[in-house]
Amino acid sequence: MRKSLFKPVVALIALTVLGATAGCGTSDDSQGAPVRFSGPKSGAAMQTAPANPNSLVQMPTHPINFQETSKVGGAGENTPIAVTTYHGKKSGFTGKVWVWAPPEYYEKKNANKGFPVMEALPGAYGYPVNYWIGSDLKLEESLATWSKAGKSLPFIVVMPVLNPNDKQYYDGSDIPGQPKIGTWLSKDVPDLVRENFRTLKTRNAWCIMGSSSGGFSALKNVLQNPNDFKVAIPNGPDIVPDSPLWRGHLKEMRENNPEVLARRLNARGGPDVYLAFQDGSKEYTVLPKVRKFLAKYGHGHVKTRLQIVPNGTHSGDTYVKGMSMGTMQWVSAHMQGPTG
Repeated sequence: MRKSLFKPVVALIALTVLGATAGCGTSDDSQGAPVRFSGPKSGAAMQTAPANPNSLVQMPTHPINFQETSKVGGAGENTPIAVTTYHGKKSGFTGKVWVWAPPEYYEKKNANKGFPVMEALPGAYGYPVNYWIGSDLKLEESLATWSKAGKSLPFIVVMPVLNPNDKQYYDGSDIPGQPKIGTWLSKDVPDLVRENFRTLKTRNAWCIMGSSSGGFSALKNVLQNPNDFKVAIPNGPDIVPDSPLWRGHLKEMRENNPEVLARRLNARGGPDVYLAFQDGSKEYTVLPKVRKFLAKYGHGHVKTRLQIVPNGTHSGDTYVKGMSMGTMQWVSAHMQGPTG
């Protein structure tokens, strides 16, 4: 299915990269001012260790300098998007990761509060750029707008590369003999966030959003790691693994199948996960498969919601619109907001 969806997503990537570079910055981590999201050199409010040892807040453990690539205007109040090249200690994979913190993160009154995190995954190959940094899709500006309107929690957003190259899909998984992309997305990228931001020590403050192949990765990794993530927002997702790299590894492929993972989650009694599916009404290939998954597995500990965007297509623009139509309110209602 991903081959048939590849061209429109590639076009989206091209437009997004163009918008990001022409409008407000560059994705090249060799340029831009250094940015730190904690400590005396950051623009964030100064923080101290929580007075309560039982606090949910986890203070940054190893802050580094990122390189600014752009600023988020409008409700984003010129907050920076910044990038680093990160070596994942658990996966052994090295890749670029972009990050953004909402305006509330910088407010003095929130200096000792931890914030919820959204990991945002692109579609297609998701390499070498994560298109959610793009100024045309306005993901970060939209989240800031919704937060100010009380329609969303203020999320830290982390945007890693999805694959190690633009030649193969790795299904957001640890395929034998290949880079451990499942571990990269589910363990290393969250570790980078915890090293650099004020976060919360609860699964209730972590979600993954993704589109197309990234939507599959979001769906799969939340079902596979329910003790680490509570919510997924799968946009126009694939439902089953289909990378050709699984050839000869059918057992491992099955272990990364969301249908199998959802069934097992219910069989062992949870914990509850919340899956906020989004699809455009014109996604004639994807939508029937999503409906089938919901009918068969969307019960018990697998809580689901489906947002259909009228006249929507398989595109990032459609999914941002869907997020404004109730998705983010539903997601936020089931997550932990900023707290000290």
